[in-house]
Amino acid sequence: MNRIESQKLAVYFLFFILLISILNGCSTAYYGAMEKMGIHKRDILIDRVEDARDAQAEAQTQFKSALEQFSSVIQIDNTNLKTAYEKLNSEYEESEVAANNVTDRINKVKSVADALFREWEEELELYKSVELKKSSKTQLLKTKEQYNKMLQSMIKAESSMAPVLRTFRDNVLYLKHNLNAQAIGSLRIEFKTLKGEIDKLIAKMNDSIATSNSFISNLEK
Repeated sequence: MNRIESQKLAVYFLFFILLISILNGCSTAYYGAMEKMGIHKRDILIDRVEDARDAQAEAQTQFKSALEQFSSVIQIDNTNLKTAYEKLNSEYEESEVAANNVTDRINKVKSVADALFREWEEELELYKSVELKKSSKTQLLKTKEQYNKMLQSMIKAESSMAPVLRTFRDNVLYLKHNLNAQAIGSLRIEFKTLKGEIDKLIAKMNDSIATSNSFISNLEK
């Protein structure tokens, strides 16, 4: 077997491990396989923080779109109520998908961060040099502090999506069950509440995105 064939077999083997670990939900095997390919937990963490940040930005866009659609529906007196319901329901469903994507991305960030910090703490015991161990431990504590700040900001923004979705769902259901002009009048009253909740959500997401960018920048140094 020549060198190229050996390399191909090694690549196939690693992809096989990756596939099995993904199917089995085994994070340890996945991270181990990725490390053999030269992709370390730190690199995966950066990628996943970027994904979570982007998911929040996409959710922001979606919630803004939903609010605009809500506003356009309630401002037209002779709007087609069935069409209005279908539009708002579609926006609600897309907002729910965007929110679930944010939650999924945050969970993936937590998974790799936990593995990274656990490995880092275990490897501190391998040091023979007291000074190097001390320096590494200081860096670990600093990184964990930055990470926890970022994670709390993410979770704060994530938790703000639930009340928005609840309010949005209530209004969509109300319109579905009351396809009449009076329903539109009631939605106009609710619009101010929904707008306030979405404004707060967007502000928290902006803070979370800024914190994520800062964490990525520090980790890449």
